[in-house]
Amino acid sequence: MIDVNKETFNQEVLEADKPVIVDFWGPSCVPCKQLMPDVEDLSETYQDKVKIVKLNTAENRRLCINYRVMGLPAFLAFKDGEEVNRISGGDLTKENIEELILEQG
Repeated sequence: MIDVNKETFNQEVLEADKPVIVDFWGPSCVPCKQLMPDVEDLSETYQDKVKIVKLNTAENRRLCINYRVMGLPAFLAFKDGEEVNRISGGDLTKENIEELILEQG
């Protein structure tokens, strides 16, 4: 799983040759940190199907504003450079994220 920021977002997400899930997380977000091991597992499991990247919201506020990310954790799905779906909220589970991944196929 790689970290993206404002410099790498276009190349890694919008110009990717397969669907991308962006994990918007923050250093003070407890649910984000609790989900991190699950997200890393899913990234390995589905690496042939989707690319999963993470974005630190504290360091990339402009991207959060541009994509209207109001709460964390948030997972945005991109396909062909366009956002196609999103899930967010402190009660997200590994299963919710996996469902989002499977919808991209």
